[in-house]
Amino acid sequence: MSTLPPLREVIARHGLSASKALGQNFLFDEQLLDRIAAIPGSLAGEKVLEVGPGPGGLTRALLRAGAEVTAIEMDRRCLPALAEVEAAFPGKLKVIEGDAMKIAPATLFDGPYHIVANLPYNVGTALFTGWLSGEEWPPQWRSLTLMFQEEVARRIVAETNTSAYGRLAVLAQWRAKAKLALKVHRSAFTPPPKVMSAIVHVVPGEAPEGVSMRLLERVTEAAFGQRRKMLRQSLKGVPGALAALEELEIDPQRRAETLSVAEFVAIARTLGQSKSA
Repeated sequence: MSTLPPLREVIARHGLSASKALGQNFLFDEQLLDRIAAIPGSLAGEKVLEVGPGPGGLTRALLRAGAEVTAIEMDRRCLPALAEVEAAFPGKLKVIEGDAMKIAPATLFDGPYHIVANLPYNVGTALFTGWLSGEEWPPQWRSLTLMFQEEVARRIVAETNTSAYGRLAVLAQWRAKAKLALKVHRSAFTPPPKVMSAIVHVVPGEAPEGVSMRLLERVTEAAFGQRRKMLRQSLKGVPGALAALEELEIDPQRRAETLSVAEFVAIARTLGQSKSA
């Protein structure tokens, strides 16, 4: 680290500024960055994927923690600054110029890895749901440590019958454990965003048997797409869903936010059984 100048100096020297179009906000506080890098537990010798490293603040913290980092960055203005970090940690950082929405993490690693990222706000939710999807479980990633707008973070960890509870909560919690790990004040960023941020930590759990991720996504999308309507209305477009409610003795006059994660899982399982019958 002695060869690396302060991040503010690097940004000034390279003439970098946060891009609104790319959802960028820079973090300079090294103590805060080290706290973020510590959330997954010891990263010594662990492989880590970072999305949107920008000038490399969190990247430095991950490398200080002993991780081997693969970083995907689509803003080529940041590549020279990241090259300096790469030079300071020989063999420990690989930078890929590209769009993380178009790159499957599994193609970058031949074994388990962690994902740690201050996600660009404009694509954070899409990336997150993509990493949670797929029929194979457990996934190749060991943990997700991701920064979101606080509102989105609360939706991920929300409990049933709360205003924040919705599709994100079900998808995050039905076969994984999600918790709010750290709140980050808007003043910690340059430039300060208009909203507060928070870090969510997710680890894979045990997947319920006989449940298709595709069917669960379809049910939750329909149910929460019209969340103020009763289930008999919001789910009528999903073939077999109303029959599944009857079989499970779930009152069709209930609304989506009153159903537990387990109840959504049961509906998807029942739909899957009816399709295979």
